[in-house]
Amino acid sequence: MERRPHVLAIPFPAQGHVGPLMKLSRQVARRGIRVTFVNTESVHTRMLEAWGDGDRPWGGIEMATIPDGMEEIKDMRDIEKVAEMRVKVMSGRFEELLRKMNSSRDEKVTCVLADATLGWAFEVAEKMGIKRAMFWPTVVPGLVLSISAPRLVEAGVIDNCGSASSDTAIQFSPKLPAVKSVDFLWRCPGDQRREEIIFRHAMSVNKAVQISNWLLCNSFYELDHAACGLIPELLPVGPLTSTDRLGNFWAEDLTCLNWLDLQPCESVIYVAFGSLAAFDQNQFEELALGLELSGHPFLWVVRSGFTNVDEIKYPDGFLERVSDRGKIVSWVPQEKVLAHPSVACFMTHCGWNSTMEGISNGVPFLCWPCFADQFYNRSYICDTLKVGLDLKAEEAEIVSRHKIQAQLEQLLSDVQIKENAERLRGMARRSVSEGGSSSTNIQHFVEQLKCCSEAVYHCD
Repeated sequence: MERRPHVLAIPFPAQGHVGPLMKLSRQVARRGIRVTFVNTESVHTRMLEAWGDGDRPWGGIEMATIPDGMEEIKDMRDIEKVAEMRVKVMSGRFEELLRKMNSSRDEKVTCVLADATLGWAFEVAEKMGIKRAMFWPTVVPGLVLSISAPRLVEAGVIDNCGSASSDTAIQFSPKLPAVKSVDFLWRCPGDQRREEIIFRHAMSVNKAVQISNWLLCNSFYELDHAACGLIPELLPVGPLTSTDRLGNFWAEDLTCLNWLDLQPCESVIYVAFGSLAAFDQNQFEELALGLELSGHPFLWVVRSGFTNVDEIKYPDGFLERVSDRGKIVSWVPQEKVLAHPSVACFMTHCGWNSTMEGISNGVPFLCWPCFADQFYNRSYICDTLKVGLDLKAEEAEIVSRHKIQAQLEQLLSDVQIKENAERLRGMARRSVSEGGSSSTNIQHFVEQLKCCSEAVYHCD
């Protein structure tokens, strides 16, 4: 019986990391590779709850789970304790799972495909003589910055916590804009502990790169050719898109699609801030009133935990005043929403998945980053790609309703931004079409996996 290559994929346990790696895993599985996807038990439970009783859109992927130790955490807001427990528990259980799977004469794991932040997964695979593929889920210049982080610390450009003076700007290539300290991937305004934890993850990426056999990323060459030129072995395989609910932690409200069908073409402001961002009550109310002042139809995702109060509270009379043109839901099928002809623009936190989905559908952005890579993504969207405008939210304690209204009006009237967005949409679509750069890179990765697998089984 022919034995296929067997990839064991493991993401960082957060929705923004689980989703794209699941999409990549399905692309690999469709090309004849056996793929087992490893979630933590808590993440897998959330995904099953989000899907309800419907079919599971695994797409040929086998699922496995390992503990993450979260049941031992008394306060989930203690992010340092959470991070330590995940490493302590997940690394050991992952190695146990890998050894158990490879003790069988069945199709052994021939490659570990892991999120770039899970350095221990690459070390376990290396120790067991298993090939390693690193997946970078965010913007490519961010990988350049992370790889360079140890050298930047050594040179005194940044300190051991990732901090630098406010006027620091790092130029990696004449073809790339300088990376400003306010755009560092680990930046978390007002949350020094989280910033230091993310910086530690960034510092560990260098080792993962060194011991990996393949480097993959969720981008496409035509978008990131300058940064890709600094990492010649990098294989861009994006945009990783899927209209299935792969990796979602929240149940989707599909009524929004019927509502969009009733709206005029390119009229709707789509507002979504991902799975982690949270606003204080005053800012939440200003956002609501800014959407009202815009006069446009809007689709607004307000998930549980989006504000810092226990119960979502809208401004007095707001829901009644916007009932004829506003749709508020807890979660949406975002790729279907962005592809809808009624959507005019995307007010976003600038998470990389949202960025790639917006680019893939030619939608202009109004950028409101909150933490981590979102600040660099904002600069990339507005200054490099020129497909969006910046709310400059971090410059003010509260972004006013009037500023929100003004920036929306400017964005919706900017013909050049719309033309740029349409151009990038075409580039993104071509990259994943047959013969396109990303499609070719995935096929190249798969063919190399098959060659490595034949060598492994030949030696059994």
